[in-house]
Amino acid sequence: MTYGAGLDAYKIVLYRQDDGSWVAEVPAISGCYALMPSRQEALAELGRVFDMIAEEFFEKGLRLPEDTTEIVSA
Repeated sequence: MTYGAGLDAYKIVLYRQDDGSWVAEVPAISGCYALMPSRQEALAELGRVFDMIAEEFFEKGLRLPEDTTEIVSA
């Protein structure tokens, strides 16, 4: 089911932790992140987390926040 903007409308930050695990997150949505052993698992889990958050917003009659994330290379 679609609840408005999909995950593809958001920037995803993906990085590896010191212990080798991977974090995938959507900075524009508070709490939208996944920590998993592999890059692929983190991205897959992020999709599930995003869907749960989107459903909660929809049930409350709220829109997901707009993505205002900027990627800057240091």
